[in-house]
Amino acid sequence: MSTIGKLASCFSAAGAKRLSSVEANPQDSNQHEFHGTKAFKLLFGTDDKRNIPTTFIWLNDHNEGIAEQGFVSWYDSRRNHPTRSEFRLYYPSNAVSELMQADDILFLALRPNGDLLAVVTPAQSEISTQVAWLLGLNSQPSLEFEAHKIEDGVSLDFASRFILDELGLDLEIPEADRIDDLLKKLGSTLPSTKVMSEFARETVFEQVSAIDDPDHALMAWLDHEEKLFRRHEHFRIASFLSNGLIANGKPDVDLFLKFSLSIQNSRKSRMGHALENHLENIFLKNELKFTRGHTTERKNKPDFIFPSIDHYRDLNFPSSNLTMLASKSTCKDRWRQVLSEADRISHKHLITLEPSISKSQTDEMAVKLLQLVVPRKIFSSYRNDQQGWLIDVGQFINLASSRVS
Repeated sequence: MSTIGKLASCFSAAGAKRLSSVEANPQDSNQHEFHGTKAFKLLFGTDDKRNIPTTFIWLNDHNEGIAEQGFVSWYDSRRNHPTRSEFRLYYPSNAVSELMQADDILFLALRPNGDLLAVVTPAQSEISTQVAWLLGLNSQPSLEFEAHKIEDGVSLDFASRFILDELGLDLEIPEADRIDDLLKKLGSTLPSTKVMSEFARETVFEQVSAIDDPDHALMAWLDHEEKLFRRHEHFRIASFLSNGLIANGKPDVDLFLKFSLSIQNSRKSRMGHALENHLENIFLKNELKFTRGHTTERKNKPDFIFPSIDHYRDLNFPSSNLTMLASKSTCKDRWRQVLSEADRISHKHLITLEPSISKSQTDEMAVKLLQLVVPRKIFSSYRNDQQGWLIDVGQFINLASSRVS
């Protein structure tokens, strides 16, 4: 599956509901049906539709997920009744439905080609909040299905594409021809993350300033580097597949699995390194003094210490003048690891690219004296009562600078 630059190219309509016990638990009902409501008709209309191709996905906040191909059927169980109708959405038993529980959130997103995406997440989970934000839906829907059409003008920004990636939707790269021309300069071998980040900053298609607007610069560089990397990856995969997967006359499954795992690991690690690389450049441009990636207590290694690791290790240097910044492209539950990375600094900072982290998580961060830093462009994915607490990259630079000026 692929997308381009607009949400409407991914989905034509979407909706969500909280699952009842009868809908979710096979032991409570053998019907395997989601109860039809008026809002369902926005997705499926009023005619019976059998065997709608459906991708079922189950996700939670611990990077655990299951996907399975199947189908659903939309029908009026009282089609022949002269005055009454009772629409239902039938689903077959599958690996995802076996995991469903009462109060889980069901998201249904209709694809432009008529296929359906059915995503199930635990209620009040971070991934539930993120998918709801992406689709423009209530993050805690009721038992009644709520749906709307996807407007053509809704763009896919960095935060949106982050969630689509979580859903397993690969992205078609806008401006592919221009990206391909740039990649010719890099050659066929994937360069190191440092080289790729430098190349992204040198070739970004828009004018940015790390001094005047560090938040915009960071997002522009990350977005451009992601496009470069994904397009380079596309050619790597195409080359791998064209070379064949046959060994001794049989499909080489082990080779395919090994290559697939290398692609997944590369995707996960490169974004984190890219974020650190571009932050380092921004700090240098803003003449901040810092040390990157040196150890503190118990062999912990915070990503950035300001003004330096030597100042940190100098017990005569005031702790109030020290600043620590951890960098995690995605937080999940891993943000707690940051709390032990620099004992001398009680109030720590963590920058992330993850959109729409739940209110319960950010409240706990605040209690633990961990300040979340989020690029300004991602603020809108957070609730209004969270945004006042967040700080952006520019504000962090001012804070770190003021402590040693």
